[in-house]
Amino acid sequence: MSPADVAFLIVAGFAAGLIGYITGLASVVSYPALLAVGLSPIAANVTNTVSLVAVGIGSTGQSGRVLLDGDRRRLIGGAVASLVGGAIGAVTLLLTPADAFEAIVPFLVALAALALLGQPVLRRWATRHQDRPGVWLLGLVLISIYGGYFGAGAGIMVLALMLVLTSEPLWRAALSKSLFLGIANTVAAVGFMIFGPVHWTAALAMAIGCLAGGWCGPPVVKRLPAEPLRIVVGIGGLGLAVWLALG
Repeated sequence: MSPADVAFLIVAGFAAGLIGYITGLASVVSYPALLAVGLSPIAANVTNTVSLVAVGIGSTGQSGRVLLDGDRRRLIGGAVASLVGGAIGAVTLLLTPADAFEAIVPFLVALAALALLGQPVLRRWATRHQDRPGVWLLGLVLISIYGGYFGAGAGIMVLALMLVLTSEPLWRAALSKSLFLGIANTVAAVGFMIFGPVHWTAALAMAIGCLAGGWCGPPVVKRLPAEPLRIVVGIGGLGLAVWLALG
């Protein structure tokens, strides 16, 4: 991997960290960047998961105390659900034939992009808050399985799940989303580090950018036009899905 490739991945990681914090779609930026420097789909996916652990570290580094002030039972339950789901997703990816993964990736990317474009609708569902801990935990396990397997758009899914099935306000749901997905990514990353074809140079370069992007996310998001960015990234994700399907 050339120095130019490393620099490109650091910049892409920074963008992924920012976009991941704002929209929950970090993988729509980071995954194609890894493909662009020559990684295979499987290597790009496992390397991407390892790198994205840094986004969770960066974005939750300033909010840990705030999370602890909330419902600790929900926090612990969500952490366990994320841990279990992330592990199942990672094992599923490692045991799935590469050809099967390449076939399903375009649909996963399209699902993530559609989730982003439909984000306002998902948020409107939050007008009827009801605490349903059992359903919420099951939903979080399923989303974490998806997160451990691929993960693009999982952040939006967790946010919508919390807003619809719990009484958490939006700001706390967003903080919890970063924590839960960080746990799912971390447990999946451990499995990939041991058993998966992680490209370590690419992972380190991407992680440096992701850490910086995740850390800068909270102050930067206050100054960015979030609505146009959401639409642009969503349309870009659909374009990526078409490109992957035709490629």
